[in-house]
Amino acid sequence: MSGRLTVLSGPSGVGKGSVVKVLRQRHPDVWLSTSVTTRSPRPGETDGVEYHFLDQAEFDRMAQAGELLEHDAHMGASYGTPRGPVEEQLAQGVPVLLEIDLMGARQVRAAMPDAQLVFLAPPTFDELARRLVGRGTEDPAKVRVRLDRARIEMAAEDEFDVVVVNDDLEQAADRLVALMGVN
Repeated sequence: MSGRLTVLSGPSGVGKGSVVKVLRQRHPDVWLSTSVTTRSPRPGETDGVEYHFLDQAEFDRMAQAGELLEHDAHMGASYGTPRGPVEEQLAQGVPVLLEIDLMGARQVRAAMPDAQLVFLAPPTFDELARRLVGRGTEDPAKVRVRLDRARIEMAAEDEFDVVVVNDDLEQAADRLVALMGVN
């Protein structure tokens, strides 16, 4: 089994979490990094599962100490990937998956040039908008901000090693598994 780092990125609402959920159900041996964030948990989220929820002071301490592989702030909150657990899993030969945003993917590429960057794209921008609105997790103003950001992020897909279109959840997960080289 290979210990390669794969980064999955794409615009908000494209289905990164859904693809990862299918992948992890089929391949629990793939280690998924749990990001840290300063945002409040959404209904149904559990600390240490979807995210490690921190206050801004602890997040800033981790960033300044170099404990984050990547970090960014958007939508009024900070997000980051703890470096230590990623390096530990890779050293043990475990395939590692990061589900992060575009800025984070760029930072990982700079820090770990051998990482494989995969861009998850929606079939169309209209479908992405439908998915974001359909989640019902944010007010219309925040959805507009996410859609504006998504237009910019979608223009950056050529920075990635591979683009996977999420027009079918199962097929997108299968493609990601194949790219990771997981049996």
